[in-house]
Amino acid sequence: MSGKVKGLAFSEKFGYGLGDLAANFVFQALMALQLDFYTKTYGLTAAQTSLMFLVVGLSSACFNPVMGVIADRTQTRWGRFRPWLLWTSVPFGVIGILTFTTPNFSPMGKLVYAWSTYLLLRLIYAANNVPYASLNGVMTDDPNERNSIATYRQMFANTAGFIVGSLAVPMVKFLGGNNSARGYQLTMGSFLSLSIVLFLIAFAVTKERIQPDARQQTSVGGDLRDLMHNGPWVTLFLVTVFYFTALLIRGNVMLPYFENCAGNRLIFSWFNGFGLISLLAGVACSTALVKKMGKRTLFFWSMLLTGLFCIALYFFPPTATVPIITLEVVRQFVYGCSGPVLWSMMGDVADFGEWKTGRRATATVTSAVVFALWVGVALGGAVASWLLGLYGYSSTAAVQSAHALEGIRLTASVYSGAAFLAAAVCLLFYGISMKLNLTISHDLTERRKSF
Repeated sequence: MSGKVKGLAFSEKFGYGLGDLAANFVFQALMALQLDFYTKTYGLTAAQTSLMFLVVGLSSACFNPVMGVIADRTQTRWGRFRPWLLWTSVPFGVIGILTFTTPNFSPMGKLVYAWSTYLLLRLIYAANNVPYASLNGVMTDDPNERNSIATYRQMFANTAGFIVGSLAVPMVKFLGGNNSARGYQLTMGSFLSLSIVLFLIAFAVTKERIQPDARQQTSVGGDLRDLMHNGPWVTLFLVTVFYFTALLIRGNVMLPYFENCAGNRLIFSWFNGFGLISLLAGVACSTALVKKMGKRTLFFWSMLLTGLFCIALYFFPPTATVPIITLEVVRQFVYGCSGPVLWSMMGDVADFGEWKTGRRATATVTSAVVFALWVGVALGGAVASWLLGLYGYSSTAAVQSAHALEGIRLTASVYSGAAFLAAAVCLLFYGISMKLNLTISHDLTERRKSF
């Protein structure tokens, strides 16, 4: 690798983004539908579901750093990270469909099946997503171009969010009729069959350009020591935990919110549909805003305002459909502006580590942040289930108690908003300013001329 990488072609950015459309059919379902699926369709209790989310989530999250070490040491004619999109595409689709299948087993058999398939799904997701996320850091060395790539990724991720959020519930009803188990299986089967094709396209059109210095001496222990001394990475780790904890707390409770507090389950689709259109508009503005404000500043204000808008939901009566959807449109736009920033920051903190130490371990850095992502997912899913149980929510009750309804409202607003605000506070300590980001990019480009 020598010289600075020029701007990437639209086709490569577009193709890379398709990979996140594929993965997000599962991720968005985990955020918005998994609690509903396991408690109302599959037949687990809220306590059983919460325990599974927490134990499987945290244990499988530990595989992400392992996958980072493996990916950094993968050597193929296609590169280090791209081949994993090829190798995992079919297993990803098959395991995803099995996870959303309800077998005709005994209660204990169903519990074992749920734990087994959920664990396999989380493991194959890591094997696919850690290398995929790492690709952003090696397709180009330009920090603004990385944010542009991440914008395509986030646009497609949120397109999947729009599809799952607005269409999944009606599709489950349409395809399954009165059999929601069959409806979930066919709905997720449709999505995941498409995922296989999209992963193969992403593999075919992307290219790895940034390679570590062939002379560098690396070890797993050395990579981990570099990581722990990388201050911006430590901050980004904490931001990511709070960010995804907030998403999962809110995402898992909005369907119960509309079904029980608003009294109309189908409003969930309208709420998500309008909100996600606004989110896509925010994502589209991200690259221009980053060039004006810098990533750290944009991310901070996005998290601060997102948290405040979440909390504001509590002050609206649940039946105020139009004001609630309007609030969500504003919240999602603000949130969407920072959507690509987290992913492009992963490449930036890898650059920071290389700039400081002379050693680069892109996937190790990325996987450690993705580990934080899944810690947040596990905590968010478990906390949402735990809070609903604490307030007395029962998925089988025809009518919820007043205490349970209050718990749903607080979880959807105040508790999820507090997690977003915690992410904003952490960003105050992120050490890579807009100026330093450009300095690092320039310095590394000069160094790589000698590779």
